Amino acid sequence: MLNWNDYRKQLMRRVGELGKLSPDTLSGYQALSGAGQKTGHLDARTRELIALAVAVTTRCDGCIAVHADAAIKQGATREEVAEALGVAVALNAGAAMVYSARVMDALADDSQAT
Repeated sequence: MLNWNDYRKQLMRRVGELGKLSPDTLSGYQALSGAGQKTGHLDARTRELIALAVAVTTRCDGCIAVHADAAIKQGATREEVAEALGVAVALNAGAAMVYSARVMDALADDSQAT
């Protein structure tokens, strides 16, 4: 298994290096990342739960490493995380169902064209 704490530290070092080479890229990302916090509509724990679900759907290990740590620090429980991950699983399955319907639609178009 991956040591997530070590991975997170290595990732932050590399992101720091990128920030030195391209500071506008890093500052732009930080502005985008922090924008949601400024509205105050969702609390930090909820934002981290959403971030974890999105991290799963986008398959981003770095996002998992950072947001799992942040979710714990914001007081998220394992049960809350599991529920958020259940939403991610359902959305991925739903997306596969929608794209399966698209395949069926493409097949129908192909059969009508011949």
